[in-house]
Amino acid sequence: MNQSTKKSYERFNPPKRLLLGPGPSPVDDRVLAAMAAPVLGHLDPLFLQCMDDVQALLRYVFETENRVTIPISATGSAGMEAALVNVIEPGDDVVVCINGVFGERMRDIIERAGAKPVVVEAPWGEAFELNKIEAALKSASNPRALAIVHAETSTGVLQNLSGLSEMAHQHGALFIVDAVTSLGGHPVAVDRNGIDICYSGTQKCIGAPPGLSPITFNERALDRIRSRRSKVQSWYLYITMVEKYWGDDRTYHHTAPISMNYALREALRLIYEEGLEARWRRHETNHRALVAGIEAMGLQMAVAPKSRLWSLNAVSVPEGVDDARVRARLLDENIEIGGGLGPLKGKIWRIGLMGSGSTRENVLLVLDALGRALKMEGFSCEAGAQAAEKVYSAVAA
Repeated sequence: MNQSTKKSYERFNPPKRLLLGPGPSPVDDRVLAAMAAPVLGHLDPLFLQCMDDVQALLRYVFETENRVTIPISATGSAGMEAALVNVIEPGDDVVVCINGVFGERMRDIIERAGAKPVVVEAPWGEAFELNKIEAALKSASNPRALAIVHAETSTGVLQNLSGLSEMAHQHGALFIVDAVTSLGGHPVAVDRNGIDICYSGTQKCIGAPPGLSPITFNERALDRIRSRRSKVQSWYLYITMVEKYWGDDRTYHHTAPISMNYALREALRLIYEEGLEARWRRHETNHRALVAGIEAMGLQMAVAPKSRLWSLNAVSVPEGVDDARVRARLLDENIEIGGGLGPLKGKIWRIGLMGSGSTRENVLLVLDALGRALKMEGFSCEAGAQAAEKVYSAVAA
Protein backbone atom coordinates (compact mmCIF):
# COMPACT_ATOMS: atom_id res chain seq x y z
CA MET A 1 0.00 0.00 0.00
CA ASN A 2 1.27 3.45 -0.94
CA GLN A 3 2.14 5.37 2.22
CA SER A 4 0.30 8.45 0.95
CA THR A 5 -2.96 6.50 0.54
CA LYS A 6 -2.65 4.51 3.78
CA LYS A 7 -5.79 4.82 5.89
CA SER A 8 -5.40 6.52 9.25
CA TYR A 9 -6.87 4.77 12.29
CA GLU A 10 -7.49 6.97 15.28
CA ARG A 11 -7.31 5.65 18.81
CA PHE A 12 -10.58 3.96 19.78
CA ASN A 13 -12.26 5.95 22.53
CA PRO A 14 -15.59 4.34 23.47
CA PRO A 15 -18.00 6.38 25.59
CA LYS A 16 -18.67 5.33 29.15
CA ARG A 17 -22.05 3.59 28.81
CA LEU A 18 -24.17 2.54 31.75
CA LEU A 19 -24.66 -1.14 30.90
CA LEU A 20 -28.12 -2.08 32.16
CA GLY A 21 -28.88 -4.70 29.54
CA PRO A 22 -28.56 -8.49 29.54
CA GLY A 23 -24.77 -8.30 29.67
CA PRO A 24 -22.01 -7.39 29.77
CA SER A 25 -22.59 -5.63 33.07
CA PRO A 26 -20.66 -2.64 34.43
CA VAL A 27 -17.09 -3.41 35.45
CA ASP A 28 -15.74 -1.96 38.69
CA ASP A 29 -12.67 0.27 38.37
CA ARG A 30 -10.69 -2.15 40.55
CA VAL A 31 -11.32 -4.91 38.02
CA LEU A 32 -10.33 -2.68 35.09
CA ALA A 33 -7.15 -1.69 36.93
CA ALA A 34 -6.30 -5.37 37.54
CA MET A 35 -6.38 -5.99 33.79
CA ALA A 36 -3.70 -3.34 33.29
CA ALA A 37 -1.17 -5.16 35.51
CA PRO A 38 1.96 -6.53 33.79
CA VAL A 39 1.40 -9.78 31.88
CA LEU A 40 3.16 -12.83 33.33
CA GLY A 41 3.93 -16.12 31.64
CA HIS A 42 1.16 -18.68 31.94
CA LEU A 43 3.43 -21.01 33.94
CA ASP A 44 5.09 -18.29 36.02
CA PRO A 45 4.92 -19.28 39.72
CA LEU A 46 3.23 -15.97 40.53
CA PHE A 47 0.53 -16.55 37.92
CA LEU A 48 0.04 -20.09 39.22
CA GLN A 49 -0.70 -18.55 42.62
CA CYS A 50 -3.24 -16.28 40.93
CA MET A 51 -4.85 -19.41 39.45
CA ASP A 52 -5.02 -21.03 42.88
CA ASP A 53 -6.76 -17.92 44.25
CA VAL A 54 -9.25 -17.92 41.37
CA GLN A 55 -10.14 -21.56 42.05
CA ALA A 56 -10.63 -21.01 45.78
CA LEU A 57 -12.78 -17.93 45.21
CA LEU A 58 -14.86 -19.70 42.56
CA ARG A 59 -15.58 -22.50 45.02
CA TYR A 60 -16.82 -19.83 47.42
CA VAL A 61 -19.15 -18.26 44.83
CA PHE A 62 -20.42 -21.61 43.48
CA GLU A 63 -20.85 -22.79 47.11
CA THR A 64 -19.02 -26.03 46.41
CA GLU A 65 -16.12 -28.15 47.56
CA ASN A 66 -15.57 -29.56 44.06
CA ARG A 67 -11.89 -30.05 43.27
CA VAL A 68 -12.40 -29.29 39.56
CA THR A 69 -13.69 -25.73 39.71
CA ILE A 70 -12.01 -23.57 37.09
CA PRO A 71 -12.58 -20.86 34.50
CA ILE A 72 -12.77 -22.14 30.92
CA SER A 73 -10.70 -19.84 28.68
CA ALA A 74 -13.67 -18.72 26.58
CA THR A 75 -17.11 -17.18 27.07
CA GLY A 76 -20.17 -18.71 28.75
CA SER A 77 -21.29 -20.56 25.63
CA ALA A 78 -18.02 -22.52 25.78
CA GLY A 79 -18.89 -23.37 29.38
CA MET A 80 -22.21 -24.74 28.15
CA GLU A 81 -20.46 -26.79 25.49
CA ALA A 82 -17.84 -28.07 27.95
CA ALA A 83 -20.54 -29.09 30.43
CA LEU A 84 -22.38 -31.12 27.80
CA VAL A 85 -19.80 -32.65 25.47
CA ASN A 86 -17.63 -33.98 28.28
CA VAL A 87 -20.35 -36.25 29.67
CA ILE A 88 -22.64 -37.15 26.77
CA GLU A 89 -21.87 -39.57 23.96
CA PRO A 90 -23.46 -40.44 20.61
CA GLY A 91 -26.78 -42.20 21.14
CA ASP A 92 -27.32 -40.94 24.72
CA ASP A 93 -30.73 -39.68 25.80
CA VAL A 94 -30.43 -36.21 27.36
CA VAL A 95 -33.42 -34.45 28.91
CA VAL A 96 -33.18 -30.76 28.04
CA CYS A 97 -35.52 -28.06 29.33
CA ILE A 98 -36.34 -25.29 26.85
CA ASN A 99 -38.13 -22.06 27.71
CA GLY A 100 -35.86 -19.58 25.92
CA VAL A 101 -32.81 -19.06 23.73
CA PHE A 102 -30.30 -20.83 25.95
CA GLY A 103 -32.32 -23.99 26.39
CA GLU A 104 -32.50 -24.09 22.60
CA ARG A 105 -28.73 -23.69 22.42
CA MET A 106 -28.32 -26.65 24.79
CA ARG A 107 -30.44 -28.78 22.47
CA ASP A 108 -28.32 -27.77 19.48
CA ILE A 109 -25.10 -28.80 21.25
CA ILE A 110 -26.65 -32.11 22.36
CA GLU A 111 -27.63 -32.89 18.77
CA ARG A 112 -24.19 -31.93 17.44
CA ALA A 113 -22.67 -34.36 19.95
CA GLY A 114 -24.78 -37.14 18.41
CA ALA A 115 -27.04 -37.54 21.43
CA LYS A 116 -30.83 -37.56 21.45
CA PRO A 117 -32.53 -34.59 23.15
CA VAL A 118 -35.66 -35.46 25.12
CA VAL A 119 -37.28 -32.04 25.23
CA VAL A 120 -39.32 -30.50 28.06
CA GLU A 121 -40.89 -27.22 26.94
CA ALA A 122 -42.45 -24.30 28.77
CA PRO A 123 -43.71 -21.06 27.24
CA TRP A 124 -41.09 -18.33 26.95
CA GLY A 125 -41.42 -16.27 30.12
CA GLU A 126 -42.53 -19.15 32.34
CA ALA A 127 -40.73 -21.63 34.59
CA PHE A 128 -41.02 -25.43 34.30
CA GLU A 129 -43.47 -27.63 36.13
CA LEU A 130 -41.53 -30.38 37.89
CA ASN A 131 -43.99 -33.11 36.91
CA LYS A 132 -43.23 -32.47 33.23
CA ILE A 133 -39.50 -32.85 33.86
CA GLU A 134 -40.10 -36.08 35.75
CA ALA A 135 -42.30 -37.40 32.93
CA ALA A 136 -39.51 -36.70 30.43
CA LEU A 137 -36.97 -38.55 32.57
CA LYS A 138 -39.32 -41.52 32.79
CA SER A 139 -39.92 -41.49 29.03
CA ALA A 140 -36.21 -41.72 28.20
CA SER A 141 -34.83 -45.25 27.90
CA ASN A 142 -31.60 -44.42 29.74
CA PRO A 143 -31.29 -40.69 30.44
CA ARG A 144 -27.66 -39.68 30.85
CA ALA A 145 -28.26 -36.07 31.90
CA LEU A 146 -30.87 -33.49 32.82
CA ALA A 147 -29.89 -30.03 31.56
CA ILE A 148 -31.69 -26.85 32.63
CA VAL A 149 -31.14 -23.09 32.65
CA HIS A 150 -31.32 -21.61 36.14
CA ALA A 151 -31.55 -18.01 34.90
CA GLU A 152 -32.88 -17.70 31.34
CA THR A 153 -31.24 -14.53 30.05
CA SER A 154 -33.60 -14.22 27.09
CA THR A 155 -36.75 -14.03 29.23
CA GLY A 156 -35.85 -13.01 32.80
CA VAL A 157 -37.12 -16.31 34.27
CA LEU A 158 -35.58 -17.90 37.37
CA GLN A 159 -36.06 -21.67 37.68
CA ASN A 160 -36.48 -23.24 41.12
CA LEU A 161 -33.88 -26.03 41.32
CA SER A 162 -35.22 -27.74 44.44
CA GLY A 163 -35.73 -31.48 44.02
CA LEU A 164 -34.36 -31.66 40.49
CA SER A 165 -31.07 -33.34 41.37
CA GLU A 166 -32.86 -36.11 43.29
CA MET A 167 -35.17 -36.58 40.33
CA ALA A 168 -32.26 -36.78 37.88
CA HIS A 169 -30.15 -39.09 40.04
CA GLN A 170 -33.05 -41.53 40.57
CA HIS A 171 -32.99 -42.08 36.81
CA GLY A 172 -29.18 -42.32 36.59
CA ALA A 173 -28.85 -38.89 34.99
CA LEU A 174 -26.36 -36.15 35.79
CA PHE A 175 -27.81 -32.77 36.74
CA ILE A 176 -26.35 -29.94 34.59
CA VAL A 177 -27.21 -26.30 35.35
CA ASP A 178 -26.65 -23.08 33.39
CA ALA A 179 -26.03 -20.32 35.96
CA VAL A 180 -24.68 -17.70 33.56
CA THR A 181 -27.01 -14.92 34.73
CA SER A 182 -27.47 -16.03 38.32
CA LEU A 183 -24.03 -16.84 39.77
CA GLY A 184 -22.99 -14.01 42.08
CA GLY A 185 -26.47 -12.46 42.12
CA HIS A 186 -28.71 -15.35 43.21
CA PRO A 187 -28.01 -18.37 45.42
CA VAL A 188 -26.90 -21.25 43.18
CA ALA A 189 -25.76 -23.61 45.96
CA VAL A 190 -24.07 -26.24 43.80
CA ASP A 191 -23.47 -28.72 46.61
CA ARG A 192 -26.75 -28.17 48.47
CA ASN A 193 -28.73 -28.48 45.23
CA GLY A 194 -26.88 -31.65 44.21
CA ILE A 195 -25.68 -30.10 40.92
CA ASP A 196 -23.16 -32.30 39.10
CA ILE A 197 -21.97 -29.71 36.57
CA CYS A 198 -22.60 -25.98 36.72
CA TYR A 199 -21.22 -23.23 34.51
CA SER A 200 -21.48 -19.45 34.30
CA GLY A 201 -19.93 -16.41 32.61
CA THR A 202 -17.78 -13.60 33.94
CA GLN A 203 -19.76 -10.74 32.37
CA LYS A 204 -23.00 -10.90 34.37
CA CYS A 205 -23.34 -10.81 38.18
CA ILE A 206 -19.65 -11.64 38.70
CA GLY A 207 -18.85 -8.22 37.24
CA ALA A 208 -15.79 -8.90 35.06
CA PRO A 209 -15.54 -8.40 31.29
CA PRO A 210 -16.72 -11.25 29.03
CA GLY A 211 -14.07 -13.83 28.18
CA LEU A 212 -14.06 -16.62 30.77
CA SER A 213 -16.60 -19.26 31.80
CA PRO A 214 -16.40 -20.49 35.40
CA ILE A 215 -17.37 -24.17 35.60
CA THR A 216 -17.44 -26.85 38.28
CA PHE A 217 -17.59 -30.67 38.02
CA ASN A 218 -18.25 -32.97 40.97
CA GLU A 219 -16.78 -36.46 41.30
CA ARG A 220 -19.93 -38.12 39.91
CA ALA A 221 -19.49 -36.12 36.71
CA LEU A 222 -15.76 -36.85 36.55
CA ASP A 223 -16.44 -40.59 36.95
CA ARG A 224 -18.77 -40.36 33.96
CA ILE A 225 -16.01 -38.74 31.90
CA ARG A 226 -13.47 -41.39 32.94
CA SER A 227 -15.83 -44.21 31.93
CA ARG A 228 -16.62 -42.88 28.45
CA ARG A 229 -16.71 -45.31 25.54
CA SER A 230 -15.64 -42.65 23.04
CA LYS A 231 -13.38 -39.61 22.92
CA VAL A 232 -14.76 -36.21 23.90
CA GLN A 233 -15.46 -34.49 20.58
CA SER A 234 -13.69 -31.27 21.63
CA TRP A 235 -9.93 -31.31 22.24
CA TYR A 236 -9.89 -27.79 23.67
CA LEU A 237 -12.78 -28.32 26.08
CA TYR A 238 -11.83 -31.84 27.22
CA ILE A 239 -11.88 -31.21 30.94
CA THR A 240 -9.55 -34.07 31.87
CA MET A 241 -6.72 -32.28 30.05
CA VAL A 242 -7.72 -28.78 31.11
CA GLU A 243 -7.85 -29.77 34.80
CA LYS A 244 -4.23 -30.97 34.64
CA TYR A 245 -3.16 -27.42 33.85
CA TRP A 246 -5.24 -26.05 36.74
CA GLY A 247 -4.37 -28.93 39.09
CA ASP A 248 -1.17 -30.03 40.80
CA ASP A 249 0.43 -31.27 37.56
CA ARG A 250 0.41 -27.84 35.86
CA THR A 251 0.66 -29.68 32.55
CA TYR A 252 0.65 -27.26 29.61
CA HIS A 253 -2.66 -27.28 27.76
CA HIS A 254 -3.14 -23.78 26.36
CA THR A 255 -1.91 -20.27 27.03
CA ALA A 256 -4.39 -18.89 29.53
CA PRO A 257 -5.72 -15.35 29.01
CA ILE A 258 -3.55 -13.84 31.73
CA SER A 259 -5.17 -10.41 32.03
CA MET A 260 -8.69 -11.86 32.06
CA ASN A 261 -7.73 -14.09 34.97
CA TYR A 262 -6.40 -11.03 36.81
CA ALA A 263 -9.80 -9.41 36.21
CA LEU A 264 -11.71 -12.47 37.38
CA ARG A 265 -9.61 -12.73 40.53
CA GLU A 266 -10.32 -9.10 41.43
CA ALA A 267 -14.04 -9.41 40.64
CA LEU A 268 -14.26 -12.50 42.85
CA ARG A 269 -12.30 -10.68 45.56
CA LEU A 270 -14.96 -7.94 45.50
CA ILE A 271 -17.67 -10.58 45.94
CA TYR A 272 -15.77 -12.16 48.82
CA GLU A 273 -15.35 -8.79 50.54
CA GLU A 274 -19.06 -7.98 50.19
CA GLY A 275 -20.17 -11.48 51.22
CA LEU A 276 -22.50 -13.71 49.21
CA GLU A 277 -25.61 -13.15 51.33
CA ALA A 278 -25.16 -9.38 51.35
CA ARG A 279 -24.67 -9.46 47.59
CA TRP A 280 -27.84 -11.50 47.08
CA ARG A 281 -29.81 -9.08 49.28
CA ARG A 282 -28.50 -6.13 47.27
CA HIS A 283 -29.59 -7.71 43.98
CA GLU A 284 -33.01 -8.59 45.41
CA THR A 285 -33.60 -5.13 46.90
CA ASN A 286 -32.71 -3.30 43.70
CA HIS A 287 -34.89 -5.68 41.69
CA ARG A 288 -37.86 -5.04 44.00
CA ALA A 289 -37.34 -1.28 43.78
CA LEU A 290 -37.18 -1.40 39.99
CA VAL A 291 -40.35 -3.49 39.79
CA ALA A 292 -42.17 -1.07 42.10
CA GLY A 293 -41.12 1.84 39.90
CA ILE A 294 -42.04 0.04 36.67
CA GLU A 295 -45.52 -0.81 37.95
CA ALA A 296 -46.06 2.72 39.29
CA MET A 297 -45.39 3.96 35.75
CA GLY A 298 -48.28 1.85 34.47
CA LEU A 299 -46.01 -0.79 32.90
CA GLN A 300 -46.16 -4.53 33.48
CA MET A 301 -43.49 -7.08 34.24
CA ALA A 302 -43.40 -9.95 31.74
CA VAL A 303 -42.71 -12.70 34.30
CA ALA A 304 -44.82 -13.86 37.24
CA PRO A 305 -43.46 -12.67 40.64
CA LYS A 306 -42.35 -16.12 41.88
CA SER A 307 -40.26 -16.74 38.73
CA ARG A 308 -38.58 -13.35 38.32
CA LEU A 309 -34.83 -12.95 38.16
CA TRP A 310 -33.35 -10.25 40.37
CA SER A 311 -30.47 -9.78 37.97
CA LEU A 312 -32.45 -9.42 34.72
CA ASN A 313 -35.85 -7.78 34.66
CA ALA A 314 -38.22 -8.39 31.73
CA VAL A 315 -40.64 -5.49 31.20
CA SER A 316 -43.52 -5.75 28.70
CA VAL A 317 -43.44 -3.09 25.97
CA PRO A 318 -46.81 -1.28 26.11
CA GLU A 319 -49.13 -1.24 23.13
CA GLY A 320 -48.30 1.48 20.63
CA VAL A 321 -44.75 2.02 21.89
CA ASP A 322 -41.78 1.35 19.60
CA ASP A 323 -39.34 -0.90 21.48
CA ALA A 324 -36.26 -0.05 19.40
CA ARG A 325 -36.90 3.69 19.43
CA VAL A 326 -37.15 3.75 23.23
CA ARG A 327 -33.90 1.81 23.57
CA ALA A 328 -32.22 4.17 21.08
CA ARG A 329 -33.33 7.18 23.13
CA LEU A 330 -31.84 5.65 26.26
CA LEU A 331 -28.62 4.91 24.39
CA ASP A 332 -28.44 8.59 23.40
CA GLU A 333 -28.16 9.14 27.17
CA ASN A 334 -25.48 6.43 27.35
CA ILE A 335 -27.84 3.97 29.06
CA GLU A 336 -28.06 0.52 27.49
CA ILE A 337 -31.02 -1.80 28.03
CA GLY A 338 -31.80 -4.92 25.99
CA GLY A 339 -34.65 -5.88 23.71
CA GLY A 340 -36.41 -9.21 23.38
CA LEU A 341 -35.23 -12.23 21.39
CA GLY A 342 -37.10 -14.79 19.32
CA PRO A 343 -40.87 -14.69 19.92
CA LEU A 344 -40.33 -11.88 22.46
CA LYS A 345 -38.61 -9.56 19.99
CA GLY A 346 -40.23 -6.14 20.19
CA LYS A 347 -42.37 -7.29 23.13
CA ILE A 348 -40.08 -6.89 26.14
CA TRP A 349 -37.25 -4.78 27.45
CA ARG A 350 -34.55 -6.59 29.41
CA ILE A 351 -33.13 -4.41 32.19
CA GLY A 352 -30.07 -5.87 33.85
CA LEU A 353 -29.12 -5.05 37.43
CA MET A 354 -26.00 -7.15 37.77
CA GLY A 355 -22.80 -6.99 39.77
CA SER A 356 -21.60 -3.43 40.39
CA GLY A 357 -24.47 -2.23 38.17
CA SER A 358 -27.08 -3.30 40.73
CA THR A 359 -27.37 -0.03 42.66
CA ARG A 360 -30.04 2.33 43.93
CA GLU A 361 -28.58 5.11 41.79
CA ASN A 362 -28.90 3.04 38.62
CA VAL A 363 -32.47 1.97 39.42
CA LEU A 364 -33.57 5.60 39.82
CA LEU A 365 -31.59 6.66 36.76
CA VAL A 366 -33.11 4.07 34.41
CA LEU A 367 -36.64 4.69 35.71
CA ASP A 368 -36.26 8.40 35.06
CA ALA A 369 -34.76 7.91 31.57
CA LEU A 370 -37.37 5.31 30.63
CA GLY A 371 -40.17 7.63 31.74
CA ARG A 372 -38.87 10.45 29.53
CA ALA A 373 -38.47 8.12 26.55
CA LEU A 374 -42.01 6.79 26.97
CA LYS A 375 -43.49 10.29 27.11
CA MET A 376 -41.75 11.06 23.81
CA GLU A 377 -43.60 8.04 22.43
CA GLY A 378 -46.89 9.53 23.57
CA PHE A 379 -47.26 7.10 26.48
CA SER A 380 -48.51 8.91 29.53
CA CYS A 381 -46.95 7.62 32.75
CA GLU A 382 -46.27 8.65 36.30
CA ALA A 383 -42.71 8.86 37.64
CA GLY A 384 -41.46 5.59 39.09
CA ALA A 385 -38.81 6.93 41.45
CA GLN A 386 -41.13 7.56 44.39
CA ALA A 387 -42.39 3.96 44.41
CA ALA A 388 -38.81 2.68 44.18
CA GLU A 389 -37.77 4.92 47.09
CA LYS A 390 -40.51 3.41 49.25
CA VAL A 391 -38.90 -0.01 48.81
CA TYR A 392 -35.52 1.35 49.86
CA SER A 393 -37.07 3.08 52.89
CA ALA A 394 -38.83 -0.12 53.96
CA VAL A 395 -35.57 -2.09 53.70
CA ALA A 396 -33.66 0.52 55.70
CA ALA A 397 -36.31 0.69 58.44
